[in-house]
Amino acid sequence: MKTLTLVRHAKSSWKDNSLSDRERPLNNRGERDAPVMGKRITDAGIRPSLLVSSPAVRAWTTAKIVAKELGYPLEFLQRDDGLYLASLDSLLDVVASQEAGFNNIMLFGHNPGLTDFANYLSPGLTNNLPTAGVVSVEFDREDWLLYERPPTDLIFYDYPKKVSTQEH
Repeated sequence: MKTLTLVRHAKSSWKDNSLSDRERPLNNRGERDAPVMGKRITDAGIRPSLLVSSPAVRAWTTAKIVAKELGYPLEFLQRDDGLYLASLDSLLDVVASQEAGFNNIMLFGHNPGLTDFANYLSPGLTNNLPTAGVVSVEFDREDWLLYERPPTDLIFYDYPKKVSTQEH
């Protein structure tokens, strides 16, 4: 069994318009939401063996914060240029390039590609994966070649503003 978790970067800042899109940092809400989502991922029992992030500052920062919450060694965190503003096809290519020995991978990236990928993996799931949103699916494959969509089981879908039914 393989587990693939998609994480959209947390809310970013548009304050400094001298920064390129890749350089935009998280804003205060993003800095608050990322560790909360990292804790929810941990509480859901998701234990990725590989974390791969877009090199954009907002995605990389989100990945580092979530990795810390998961107890994942920051020195093993990887960047992949193919995740920066990636389309569904590019995301499939990045996933396909991962070693089959990894059984649980987490990707950090951007919309609209991540929403498209989430719906590809779990049809009809959402019309928008919110910032800091997380989708995790499980499927029975030996490799990461998902060009022909495998049957998947949705094991986790959450985002910062989602109201948990378990809190009441």
